[in-house]
Amino acid sequence: MRRFLPTSLIASVLAAVPVKAGEEPVAPNGIAYLRGWEGWKVVAPSYRPDKDHVRVILGNPAAMEALKQGTRPFPDGATFAKAAWTIRKHAKFPAAVEPDKFVQVEFMVKDSAKYQATAGWGFARFLGTELKPYGQGPGFVQECFGCHIPVKDNDFVFTSLAPMPK
Repeated sequence: MRRFLPTSLIASVLAAVPVKAGEEPVAPNGIAYLRGWEGWKVVAPSYRPDKDHVRVILGNPAAMEALKQGTRPFPDGATFAKAAWTIRKHAKFPAAVEPDKFVQVEFMVKDSAKYQATAGWGFARFLGTELKPYGQGPGFVQECFGCHIPVKDNDFVFTSLAPMPK
């Protein structure tokens, strides 16, 4: 049986960003901030050395089931969230780094009818604790999609399940 990284491992760094119900920000392409992503299962952590960001990729139940089963293309409704933080040295253990300031959360939403121009995927990014929608017009979406072309054979998804002991 395949195990997943338990959400509890990252609970201390996935504090919910305060958003009042009904006041979710909306990205220029119409994707609203997805309340509840903080409780999704962890797909894998990642690190971007070019930005000095630690990131956690999470998947909703449809995305996690597709990853577990190896289902490609992903089914409509599969959604990923990627949260990013700057890093700081751990005060008691300077060889280690830990999350510092929240940078952004990005969403990748599968809807093959709605997002036909980008192989069925919609993209959104919300910056800082204010969750300011990023991007103007179609440029941002094409920018995101362009980066995902190298993983076309994995339905444009970079992240795989983190290896876990059986």
